[in-house]
Amino acid sequence: MRADLIIKNIGHLATMRGANRPRIKEEMNDIEILENAYIAIKDGKISYIGQGHIIDGLIGENTDVHDAKGLTVTPGLIDPHTHLVHGGSRENEFSLKISGVPYIDILKQGGGILSTVKSTKEASLDQLYNKAKKSLDIMLGYGVTTVESKSGYGLELDTEKKQLEVNKKLNENHPVDIVSTFLGAHAVPKKYKENPDEFVDIIIDMLPKVKDLAKFCDVFCEEGVFSVEQTRKILNKAKEYGYKVKLHADEIVSIGGAELAAEIGAISADHLMAASEEGMELMAKNKVIANILPGTSFSLMKNYAEARKMIEHGVPVALSTDYNPGSCPTENIQLIMQLGSLALKMTPNEVLTAVTINAAYSVDKADEVGSIEVGKKADLVVFDAPNVDYIMYHFGINHTHSVYKEGKLVVDNKKIVY
Repeated sequence: MRADLIIKNIGHLATMRGANRPRIKEEMNDIEILENAYIAIKDGKISYIGQGHIIDGLIGENTDVHDAKGLTVTPGLIDPHTHLVHGGSRENEFSLKISGVPYIDILKQGGGILSTVKSTKEASLDQLYNKAKKSLDIMLGYGVTTVESKSGYGLELDTEKKQLEVNKKLNENHPVDIVSTFLGAHAVPKKYKENPDEFVDIIIDMLPKVKDLAKFCDVFCEEGVFSVEQTRKILNKAKEYGYKVKLHADEIVSIGGAELAAEIGAISADHLMAASEEGMELMAKNKVIANILPGTSFSLMKNYAEARKMIEHGVPVALSTDYNPGSCPTENIQLIMQLGSLALKMTPNEVLTAVTINAAYSVDKADEVGSIEVGKKADLVVFDAPNVDYIMYHFGINHTHSVYKEGKLVVDNKKIVY
């Protein structure tokens, strides 16, 4: 079969091929690296992977051939936990944060999530779209080709729907694929502080009304936000409506979020900075992905999640930015990868696994993306690096040279070209 495009002369090709499930333990580090490799692409999908001389029959008169010049190629990166669509910013809270005021206290004062809720309600759909598109372009420039994007800055139906409609429009118009999550249970509005269970019922009433706009349902299960019991009630009802479920779990205080994720069959439990060892064991047993967000620990100056212990227990680990206007205002997935090694003590290969194939499973897209295999989308990143280790070793810069989305060049020599 003649290819539409061949990328040749790849110095190191990290395919991430392997078991058809999230990678655990030693599998996270044991990745396939092909040297002097090439990839053939047809109709936006990978049609052949080889090494050395390009086999006869792949190149026709209409085949484009791109030279990777001995650089490193990986699958497109996947950011499986973001709050991409929001209004405003919260730099006015920065001095409070660095002076040691706890995040929960800022929230109680009407800041934090509640501040962004106000800005998001006031913003038009077009304003939210343009702001999110700017961030999405930045993410693409760092090599991200699939993003999970949550609502959660409305806490009422109209604004939640507005965020999810922005996700839909971005998914239609932007090269990056958007996976939508309904996070109506992101905070308890002030008027329900004395009766949060009433707000839980309101969230449950929203579930069927936004189902056509969201694949996942998420809840912020945390002390002072939603209890384990309230989270269980919302997510079990979400499952009845056909949502896949995940949750913000044990970010600040260990209240049993990891254990709940295992109990209800969540696809992932995210944050986990305060997760108990029992919770880790149950997550491993029930194959719940630990989606760790080290940028949030860095930004909040809090302890990091115990990634090494999770890997040892057999929990599949993913990494993501948690891009949001408060606790982690960065779109830089490569910084997160570097924190994965420098702060979480993950090997570079484990980190790459965490932002490719395991991240793909955490957004239920592993049949399409997350590895370089025949039949999958040709989502690829060419890194200006001699190997995978170098990307984590040389921190604080953007290593992306070029990005292909479904076989189309969308970033060329660090410039957005779609």
